[in-house]
This record gives sequence, C-alpha cells and structure tokens, in this order.
Amino acid sequence: MNKKILITNDDGIDALGLKILVNTAKKFGDVTVISPDGQRSASSHHCIFGKPLVIKEFDYGVEGVNAYSCSGTPADCARAGILKLMDPKPDIVLSGINDGYNISSDIQYSGTVGAAMESVFNGVPAIAISQGSFKSSEVTEHYLYDLLKEYIDKPLMHNQIWNINFPDCKLEDCKGILRDRVVAMDKFYNDGFKVEDNGDGTYFYTGITERIWEASEGTDLHAVANNYVSVGIVTNIS
Repeated sequence: MNKKILITNDDGIDALGLKILVNTAKKFGDVTVISPDGQRSASSHHCIFGKPLVIKEFDYGVEGVNAYSCSGTPADCARAGILKLMDPKPDIVLSGINDGYNISSDIQYSGTVGAAMESVFNGVPAIAISQGSFKSSEVTEHYLYDLLKEYIDKPLMHNQIWNINFPDCKLEDCKGILRDRVVAMDKFYNDGFKVEDNGDGTYFYTGITERIWEASEGTDLHAVANNYVSVGIVTNIS
C-alpha cells in the first residue's frame, strides 16, 4: 500500500495533532503537508477568492515529508494541493487531527471537515479526524493506525467523507470503536450572546456557554460522550 497522501488541518502547521497524523500516515505512503500558517478553527468550507494565497515551503522536520504553509483556510489548502501543488493529485486527503470534537452541529463550522469536503468536491476521497482534547493522545495513538488501514481504501459516494472522533479519556477507560455512527441532531450546546453598550454602539459577543453531552443512541455525540471512538459518514451537498 503506497498512497500519495495530502494532509491538512485547521489548527495550523505547528499543531500537535498534525504531527501525530503525519507520523502515522507515513506508514501508508508518501506524505505532503499543506496546512494553514496559523489557527483557522471554525472556518468551515470557506475559500479565499479574489486575492492571492501565500504558499511557502516549510521545514517540517519529518524525514521524507514535503510541507507547505498556506495563508488561506483549510479548504484552500486542500484545493491548492489537489489542483496545483501535487501532480498527479493525491489518492487520499487526511484532515486533522483536530483539537476538539467534530461531531453533531459542530460539523458545519469545522475547518477540519471543510477541508475534507473540499477534497471530495474535487474528486479525492477524504477522512476527517478529531479528538476531544490533547490532554492525552493515548487513545488516538492506540487506534489511529488500524483505523487508517481500515478506511483509507474504503469507498464512499463521491460527496461523502469518513469522520473519525477519538474520545477524551484514558486508554484504559476507552470502550472501543463504534462504527456507522450518524451525526447527532440533538442540541449540542447552549449558544448565547453577551450584549454590551459602551456608548458608541452595541457589541454582541457570541460563544458556547454550555455543552450538552446527552444524545440519542447511535450518534457520534453519544459515542464519544460514553468513551467510544466514533466512526461515521458526513455528506456534502449533492
């Protein structure tokens, strides 16, 4: 199995999760990294048009890995890699490993998922990968290789991606893998606005005030909330 692999993320080219993914993905083929030059979380599927992207070679420090930093979004990174920088185009795009889950309603905001969606839009299969936090990566590191081996060649419809989320727990507390998880439609958080009027206008500050960790069985949210690895499919626009 010698794949031509493009890896990107939304946490930036210096992110720990990206390094973990790169070192594991190397076992499956030739890796090229094209990643934002800084934090781009919650950028969704946003692409920059009408002004140039600044893409520079980056000394990633991993033998055999070519890397580039990009001034754009994760979707820009995937798009640039597929359409311009990699010839022939990659066999697979891996996006992540994101610091924080990409499950339930958060999927629509995710730059990690956005990059994967841009990839399948351009005809390249993709897997989005996330974990609850980087307090510990032992669950991710335990299961990542086997899951990539299982899903890197597993076909989907042209407008679908695999979405993998690792639970935020110790390995000894992880209950295993739940496959075929659907995206939770349960309310995932209370979203509130803080309003301030300082005399020269009204300011609205938005933010997540409280996570809601209860969800229907069979969903991605229910899986990670109960210390399972969640694997499911996310569908792009048709």
